[in-house]
Amino acid sequence: MKKKLLSALLSVAMVATLLAGCGSSTGAAEEAPANDAAAKEEAAPAEKEEASAEGGSVYYLNFKPEQDEAWQNLAKAYTEATGVEVTVVTAASGEYETTLMSEMGKSSAPTLFQVNGPVGLQNWKDYCLDLTGTDIYNELTSDSFALSEDGMVYGIGYVIESYGIIANKTLLAEAGYDVADINSFEALKACAEDITARKDELGFGAFSSAGMDPSSDWRFKTHLANLPIYFEYQADGISATPAIKGSFLDNYRNIWDLYINNSTCDPAELSAKTGDDSRAEFLAGEAVFFQNGSWEYGSLTADGAFTDEDLVMLPIYIGAGDEANQGLCTGTENYWCVNSQAEEADIQATLAFMNWCVTSEEGTTAMANDMGFVIPFKKAVESPNLFVKQDTEYTAAGKKPVSWNFTTMPSEEWKNGVGSALTAYAADQTDANWDAVVAAFVDGWASEYALANGQ
Repeated sequence: MKKKLLSALLSVAMVATLLAGCGSSTGAAEEAPANDAAAKEEAAPAEKEEASAEGGSVYYLNFKPEQDEAWQNLAKAYTEATGVEVTVVTAASGEYETTLMSEMGKSSAPTLFQVNGPVGLQNWKDYCLDLTGTDIYNELTSDSFALSEDGMVYGIGYVIESYGIIANKTLLAEAGYDVADINSFEALKACAEDITARKDELGFGAFSSAGMDPSSDWRFKTHLANLPIYFEYQADGISATPAIKGSFLDNYRNIWDLYINNSTCDPAELSAKTGDDSRAEFLAGEAVFFQNGSWEYGSLTADGAFTDEDLVMLPIYIGAGDEANQGLCTGTENYWCVNSQAEEADIQATLAFMNWCVTSEEGTTAMANDMGFVIPFKKAVESPNLFVKQDTEYTAAGKKPVSWNFTTMPSEEWKNGVGSALTAYAADQTDANWDAVVAAFVDGWASEYALANGQ
């Protein structure tokens, strides 16, 4: 066990995985809750021994801060119903991999954790139980949601999400525009620049701050960076590469320029702006546009801040591809893995908890309504999430979703290099500083890929 952990730690130290907010985090825009890992370590041993004596316990290291409360409630409900202890610890925004490294070295390590895809899997494969034939695997609507390699199923995708440019339709109308007017990069650019030119008259700006604080920068060094990667992959007919060419980085610069020069703050201030700042600006009606994902729905509609009539999610247009038929960025980087090094009773308890989450009325309802998830399982409950519904509508209308290709980014270090270069460019928008972004994107990709693959 210790040798395997040392191997994993060394691997992660060299090539950190790609978990980032989306959600990104996915939804990594919130701070970690009070139930931090240190508190878990103090309380866990006694609880674990007692629970194991009764047939096993579950420790879930949750990736999504914005769903912490919902997971705490669901864990409590499961414990009350079954008597099996379920502990949920939520990593701070942008700190999942570091927290996982720390927790895996403890005597009461997570029994359920997450990797972001094939690249992230490489660091933790020795800790991933083969889920082939398990109840939760058999509940998947398609085996395409399984993270498989060498004939083994190492992870189960548990949520499908979308991201794009969230727009306040009320403010958009006040500025004299309709959602239908924004159907290309050029149309988005004309609208944003017009709003910026009239911001004093209108009382609001175009984009909320493109913060490059760690709680926010994943939106741009990962989610926005997905667009030039996606279009390059489409043009070249590939799904991964050891050496990105940067064919669409001029488009990346154009959309980044649009964001930072038509924002609620000066571009030089972006390094200190947080995800909370960006959300608060949008909630306060200070900006029409806010790049984020379906995971933000609950935050935007809480306490009646917005209704479904107020909001829409637009595709992220960068002036590439068939914009008339472009949909939202839709996919997953969230794969559940079961710790194969855990006690057998805890493994079985964890598998039972996972299956209950995706098959029981209480579990599926919580994942749909409280978490806003679309889950790829047979007994899924339809989500009331507006942005999820809009993604379905785009697809039904023949719009092609933009796939999530950032799971092929070679390392966290690569993303950090791109993020640092974007921040420096925002503060001083010279060609030389953009060349540094290109170098971080292209040269950094090649070097990080080689490092990750022992080349």
